[in-house]
Amino acid sequence: MSVDKVTVEVIRNACIFIAEEMGIVLRRTAYSPNIKDRLDMSCAIFSSRGELVAQAEHIPVHLGSMTVCVENTLKYLDEKGVSLSEGDVVIVNDPYIAGTHLNDITLIKPFYFKGELAGFIVNKAHHVDVGGKTPGSINPMAKSLYEEGVVIEPVKIVEKGELNRRVLEELLGNVRVPEYTKGDIKAQLASLNVGERRMEEIFNKYGYSTVIEAWSMVLDYGERYLLEKLRKVRGGTYSAVDFLEYGEELLKLKCTLNISSNMIIIDFKGSSKQVDAPINAVYGVTYSASCYAVKSILDPDLPMNHGILRRLRVEASLGSIVNPIKPAPVAAGNLETSQRIVDVIHLAFSKCLPGRVPAAPHGSMNNVMIGGVFDGKKWAFYETIGGGMGGRPGREGVDGVHVNMTNTLNTPIEIAEREYPILFLEYSLRENSCGHGEYRGGLGIRRVFTIRRGRAIFSLVASRIKTKPWGLMGGGPGKPGEHYVLKKDGRRISLKGNDVVELEPGDVVYIRTPGGGGYGRPENRSRELVLRDVEEGRISLEEARIHYGL
Repeated sequence: MSVDKVTVEVIRNACIFIAEEMGIVLRRTAYSPNIKDRLDMSCAIFSSRGELVAQAEHIPVHLGSMTVCVENTLKYLDEKGVSLSEGDVVIVNDPYIAGTHLNDITLIKPFYFKGELAGFIVNKAHHVDVGGKTPGSINPMAKSLYEEGVVIEPVKIVEKGELNRRVLEELLGNVRVPEYTKGDIKAQLASLNVGERRMEEIFNKYGYSTVIEAWSMVLDYGERYLLEKLRKVRGGTYSAVDFLEYGEELLKLKCTLNISSNMIIIDFKGSSKQVDAPINAVYGVTYSASCYAVKSILDPDLPMNHGILRRLRVEASLGSIVNPIKPAPVAAGNLETSQRIVDVIHLAFSKCLPGRVPAAPHGSMNNVMIGGVFDGKKWAFYETIGGGMGGRPGREGVDGVHVNMTNTLNTPIEIAEREYPILFLEYSLRENSCGHGEYRGGLGIRRVFTIRRGRAIFSLVASRIKTKPWGLMGGGPGKPGEHYVLKKDGRRISLKGNDVVELEPGDVVYIRTPGGGGYGRPENRSRELVLRDVEEGRISLEEARIHYGL
């Protein structure tokens, strides 16, 4: 007998909240500012068959890749003859298995109810450093995965409830800030334990068969929901091309949408081949970005579970920038290439769903990694910096915000200056960076800082420096990013998208992130809104004259 719909809905929402509560526990027990302040972590629940059942509203690039991670990990363990028991926890960060990059460490805990495997409780968190050549581990100059940090293939970090100290100590021996790593791993374990207890409560209350059947109904509903949306889209084939910077070259990302009433296929055939640089995106990242792009355009309320994945296929040629062959480096593919994948899919969608797709956002996570030795102690700092959101049908873009594949907060200046020998000199919106249009794009960000004492290695991974965030429906492009270091002797060092610079006290780093593209023709923007933008310092009077005839 089928479970009644009210019970299904109660169980569905309970599982979503369990994932949310796991995130709260992880945040509150974490050691590093990157997790406890920036919330660079994600939690989800899977069925015993590895199907995504529920997830928290965390990081899109984490969440979409978890399906690939769980599937690959279970396959890997099966091939190695490793069986899972109650009380086990598996740790993995190998991007070619876990689906993102080495900094993202995933923990998977099988959940048993009365001796029977019922599902998996999973979290993924970005650890501030996992070794490698540069502090922060996102090495802009890496030619191989093994230059980016320690690679962990699936292994039990907890076995039948007992912590495997050998596995943990091997990890801690390869990182720069072991106290952060140890604390964050234990926070992840605490998060899983809370998730397990909450799942026990649900299964005890409703019974095994009721919960499993409710999950099946939830997935079937997700599939029906997507099919209903696809029937309202004009079927056909739609293509778009965008570009990602690689030194002096522009690498092509080509996307073809094949849409029918019962399936959507996203094909990246024609994209550039993989390169000896960390901007390759493993398949898990490409899959994740594709899922996000479909959901964000077709319907943001689309229930995110395995049901919709039955009707979505992502094809990416092996050996390409969106599906490289190991050991190609991939640290920035999770960050920058994922953003451009969303951009190009959105651009393709704009051809079949005009009036629904926004202009391009800043399109870069603007990654800052810095670290060194201070008072005899190693330190490493990582953050992503937002930019301008693209103008939208009926509304202008948001200023200074993270978009698309990232959903983190900034690092509060008070926290960063307390934890690290960094002094921030400016944190503001970047005037005149928006794309002009009837609905202007959002403004980028200016973030300026120096180090107070000691020497440090500063790394930058960013994009949209040579290319501009595109506008739509006659809107203008956003201003590209501009980043440089002003040395204390007066020299100015312009930074490429992937760059490393040694800093000493007195050197000042300037990060100027891109603005969002504009939507609609600028001449259609009201005079009152243009005057407001001038009065509030978003655009100069000269810009208003040039673009709006003010």
